[in-house]
Amino acid sequence: MAPLRRRPPADPAVRDLVRAARSAQLSRRSLLGTAALGGAASLAACAPPTPPSGGAAAAVQLPEDVSATDKVVRWANWTAYLDYDEDTKQYPTLEAFIKETGIKATYSEDIEDNDSYFNKIAPQLRAKQDIGKDIFVFTDWMANRVIREQLAQPLEIIRMPNASNLLDSLKDVSFDPGRNYSLTWQSGFAGIGYDKTKVSQEIKSLDDLWTPELKGRIVVLSEFRDTVALVMQSQGVDITGGWGRTQFENAVDLIEQKMSEGYIRRIKGNSYLEDLKSGNAIAGIVWSGDLFILRAETENDNWQFVIPESGGTLWSDNMMVPITSTHRRNAMTLMNYYYEPAVAAEVAAWVNYVCPVQGAQEELAKSDPELAESPFIFPSAEYIKDNNIQGFPALSPQDDQAYSAIWQKVQGN
Repeated sequence: MAPLRRRPPADPAVRDLVRAARSAQLSRRSLLGTAALGGAASLAACAPPTPPSGGAAAAVQLPEDVSATDKVVRWANWTAYLDYDEDTKQYPTLEAFIKETGIKATYSEDIEDNDSYFNKIAPQLRAKQDIGKDIFVFTDWMANRVIREQLAQPLEIIRMPNASNLLDSLKDVSFDPGRNYSLTWQSGFAGIGYDKTKVSQEIKSLDDLWTPELKGRIVVLSEFRDTVALVMQSQGVDITGGWGRTQFENAVDLIEQKMSEGYIRRIKGNSYLEDLKSGNAIAGIVWSGDLFILRAETENDNWQFVIPESGGTLWSDNMMVPITSTHRRNAMTLMNYYYEPAVAAEVAAWVNYVCPVQGAQEELAKSDPELAESPFIFPSAEYIKDNNIQGFPALSPQDDQAYSAIWQKVQGN
């Protein structure tokens, strides 16, 4: 395996954050905490919430698989989610896969958020039409819906020996018991991101966002399980359960208020990063790994990621094969490849999201022992607990529809 290749501007920034997270003179939440850092096996606290799957999908008629004769795999993913070389404009691990297997792999950053991408492709999938992709990546709750609606193909785990490297805490999720339809791509946190040079004081809470210095320059995520959830936490709600429509609407009311008052510039999916890169926004509710990418691409080490004092959210994204794909075994070959610990370590070193692959921490430690201790990539159970990082609970189809309708009105849809 080639040495790990991260973009050079990102390396000192990552190391600085790790050092700062261990520094005694900083408060626990000034960056991402000083909690003890453990191995990947301690990620049991990071297991995704339990969705009501409605039972395993029934047997479906699968299209003929032509992987043996058509060496192609087409992958749709989210932005800034795979190691990338700025000089060659290529994805190093993907190029290594192509060379190793002879399978022509294409990769596209098609997914803005779960709802918009699903709504785009679902009609074609239901009509049994090819969507031009052999792998797509959805968050737990949407993966549950895809499986429930029989829009994903079953995997042949016996042909994917590296799948056994999946963290034990992620092997038996209720939306896909035994992982017959999905494999975790990455996990991560939602919290606050901001440029510390643009504010006069450290931001520790959501209340700190609503300052005149940031008015009109705040972006928040279109995924309500992150944005609304963080607001609910700030209002004293335990988002793991025991709340209902009233608590949800109270959080939405605050977001609408901050929009009408001019604090929130936009509600956006993955493209929120463009607002931060351009300087149109200088703070927001963001995803953890994106802040490392932002620091690297803007060469600005002043971008900070903060778990709010009231808590943050945790999620996992999952690779699946669309029901209309004719390259299922090529897709499984690619999934198996990315579960090699050395490959997973190379991806983790670049994206800085929580890595789901056992053995990757040890591989990363060989080239960068300090980065291998990062709580962004290999958080301990204590870190999750101490920072009140919670998974958003599963919703019934009825509640999902109701809350989604409320949120769509906020977004103007």
